Amino acid sequence: MHGRFAIALLAALGLVSGNALTARNDRSLEAANPVRPSPRPPLGIDGLDELPSPPAPERVRLGRWLFYDTRLSGDGTVSCATCHLPERAFSNGTRVARGARGHAGVRKTPSFINTAHAFVNRFGWDGRAASLEEQSLLPVANPAEMASTTSRMVATLSRIAGYAPYFQRAFGDRAITRWRVASALADYQRTRLSGNSAWDRWQQGDAHALSPSARRGWDLYTGDARCSRCHFGPNFTDGAFHNLGVGWDPASERYTDEGRALITGRTGDRGAFKTPTLRDVARHPPYMHDGSLPTLRDVIRFYDRGGVRNPHLDTQIRPLYLSDADIDALVDFLRALNGEGFMDRAPTAFPE
Repeated sequence: MHGRFAIALLAALGLVSGNALTARNDRSLEAANPVRPSPRPPLGIDGLDELPSPPAPERVRLGRWLFYDTRLSGDGTVSCATCHLPERAFSNGTRVARGARGHAGVRKTPSFINTAHAFVNRFGWDGRAASLEEQSLLPVANPAEMASTTSRMVATLSRIAGYAPYFQRAFGDRAITRWRVASALADYQRTRLSGNSAWDRWQQGDAHALSPSARRGWDLYTGDARCSRCHFGPNFTDGAFHNLGVGWDPASERYTDEGRALITGRTGDRGAFKTPTLRDVARHPPYMHDGSLPTLRDVIRFYDRGGVRNPHLDTQIRPLYLSDADIDALVDFLRALNGEGFMDRAPTAFPE
């Protein structure tokens, strides 16, 4: 701050030109958040160049600023990264997130790593967003999250003169719109790829990458534990919605959260939630859509019991009769899905 104040003072005194000051500020900003080529895909994950519309590096750079900028929120205190923590694989470590003015949400923050390669275009626990761009704007207007509106967000960004040149570089002109914000945020999120886990290396022929227990866990995962019926493919998810009984209250015979049915209105979707990726799952306990299960071992025991019986329990959920050693092996396998490539940290300087 002292250096920038000194430069501004010199500019005011006519000793440094406005153009020189702007150039100095631009260089400082761009050093903190440079344009980078699309990341090379880590082992086990497809590259971004194979997408129909690959992320544009200028949009990704802009999206990175926006993702970490608290000024997008209604009170200027929270950003997307407040709930989506990089070190937690862009999830978090609490049952529910806390947004602007300390408001608590009702669901666990989901991870969005490898979202670029999602099987289906339904985003969020209940699939309410039809695109990653749409999903990126939903928290802005949620009173328990960023507690603003998209029009107020656009007005705020439009008052920050330093953002306009970067919107121009990303989109061709200086106009700031909600869909341009969404596009930049979505492109940044698409670059958060995770792979090269111990499991990926084992799959590629490294016989020593997995421990004997984790290898046993993989056999159970694809066999008697039945995990791979819903968690499959390179991202370990079918992208579909399933009722496991989480949130069912037998006493009142009601769901604490109606899940997918809130969007579709279909009775059969009551209590159903999207299958999350298991990539880096060990990094962000607690688990399930409501964060009600503290550890991976608790999750496996929940499945071992056959979930919670309710009128719409998925037909694939049934007791597994696993031993303690089986559960330990499954936990070891899930920990072997911790990867790399998604890590990031907030820029040290933002447009002003």
